[in-house]
Amino acid sequence: MLATVIAVVGTLLGAVVAGVIQHRTARAGRDAVRADQRTARELDAVTQFAGAVAAHRRAMAVREDLRLAGADEQAVAAARAESHATRSAIEAPRVLVAILVPALAAAADEAAQASYALRGAPDLDTLNRLRESAIVTADRFTAAAAQHFA
Repeated sequence: MLATVIAVVGTLLGAVVAGVIQHRTARAGRDAVRADQRTARELDAVTQFAGAVAAHRRAMAVREDLRLAGADEQAVAAARAESHATRSAIEAPRVLVAILVPALAAAADEAAQASYALRGAPDLDTLNRLRESAIVTADRFTAAAAQHFA
């Protein structure tokens, strides 16, 4: 009789241990999937932001180049409309970066501000210096992101 009780208790304990192990394995799997999904969202926010900053920098350089060259008002107005659209496109990914990857928020803000700084450049030399500075600042953001995800 004692052997039967020991066998039943052993079977029950084995089932409990197996259940606990299965639960923990499933939980670890879910945690890994969540971590992968979060990393994917973070990477998406970073790449969207970097693309938006590059597009705005280009739009601002074109706009200011046209303005400084004395291009016709219609061309300048079209370039201004494009730069307004690209500036607006920066905000949502910048906020996502700040929320999802706070370690990159300051670098993102610097990259955005550097692209905004192209506005109203007094001459072509200054515009080119500001554009180069904006490129370097965006590259620093990219390097910080690469280091964060490494």
